[in-house]
This record gives sequence, structure tokens and C-alpha cells, in this order.
Amino acid sequence: MLTKRMITTTIGLGLLAMTTGACATLGGAAIGAGTGAAIGAGTGKGAGKGALIGTGVGAAAGTIYGAVKK
Repeated sequence: MLTKRMITTTIGLGLLAMTTGACATLGGAAIGAGTGAAIGAGTGKGAGKGALIGTGVGAAAGTIYGAVKK
């Protein structure tokens, strides 16, 4: 029981560290998806396609931002 708890804690802390390190990428992807969906719906091209494109562009921009800010 103690071993399982230690493994679970270690994995949880590892995931937290990965999420913290990728915060700019995730934030950029979320903002890009929302913006892309709004633009796609507004232009009549479809919110789904706009969200997919916005997610990719936002994730790339967030990664670049995170690398430059460090």
C-alpha cells in the first residue's frame, strides 16, 4: 500500500512539473482555439476548423513566448 502511494505521488508531481513547464504552450493553445473558433464562426467557415487552426498557431506562439521569456 505504501509503495503504491509513493508511486502515485511521484507520478502526480511529475505531471505537475510538466504542466508548469508547458504553461505558455497550453495557454497559447487555449487562447488560439477560442479565437480561431470565433473567427471561423464569424466568417462562416466553421468554428471547428477555426479552432483547429487557432490551436496550432496559439501553441506555436506560446512555445516561442515561453522560450523567449526565460
